[in-house]
Amino acid sequence: MNAAVRVIAYLDRKGVVCALIGGVALGAHGIARATLDADLLVADGIVLTREFWRGLTGAGLPEIRRGDADDPLGGVVRFAGDTQSVDVLLGRGLWTSQILARRIRLRVQRRAVPVVDRADLVGLKLFAGGPQDLLDVRLLVEADPALTRVVESRLGEAPRSVRQRWRRLMRSSRSPRDD
Repeated sequence: MNAAVRVIAYLDRKGVVCALIGGVALGAHGIARATLDADLLVADGIVLTREFWRGLTGAGLPEIRRGDADDPLGGVVRFAGDTQSVDVLLGRGLWTSQILARRIRLRVQRRAVPVVDRADLVGLKLFAGGPQDLLDVRLLVEADPALTRVVESRLGEAPRSVRQRWRRLMRSSRSPRDD
């Protein structure tokens, strides 16, 4: 987590809004799951330039990959560490900015760090759409059933794929007695 804290502090000094997402954010929200990396969401494309990262020390050299037109991300900056890597993911569009505007501060390993809120974490997990992501969504909703209403109130902001996956997930989670 030390490399992630360094990257977060650097982004903050540079005025780039960020928030933890992924497995570390899941843990910050009380759902324990092993993860080998820390993922940070940003909306500022400046992170995709080598010059931006010149003043960062203690996180290693950045590997910068730009997303193409079909990629759901604008790009990824990876800092490969000995024990944990840090990925800075450049989101696209207004949805990313809205998620970052709602970020909260939570304690992760005795440090207050910016983290997406639970409903936005659900949205991002739905956006990623992998089997582990969908399991994470189920765990978040089971831990806090009231979260369903908040997620549904934000679906209009989200990409179409998020809305579709949410509807499928909600249909599959209903028991036959619910119909």
